[in-house]
Amino acid sequence: MRKLVFAAAAAALLASAGAAVAQMPAPADIIKNWDKNGDGAVDKAEWTAAGRPAERFDAVDANKDGKVTAAELDAAMAAMRQRGG
Repeated sequence: MRKLVFAAAAAALLASAGAAVAQMPAPADIIKNWDKNGDGAVDKAEWTAAGRPAERFDAVDANKDGKVTAAELDAAMAAMRQRGG
């Protein structure tokens, strides 16, 4: 019986974690919402206007071209998930 309760609790925990991930907007949708000049990427001004910390921009802008693309944001989000944050 104890194993059944543990299994049910583990399943509920995994389901809630999956629901949280499912609710996270896709990186492409985030970029589309923050991209005010319509160039398909987010520059530092757009990033901070969206309420994001300026110091995080440089970490996400992997190729250091002054713009964050959906691919760069996706990679940064994946790295954060791997770190548990």
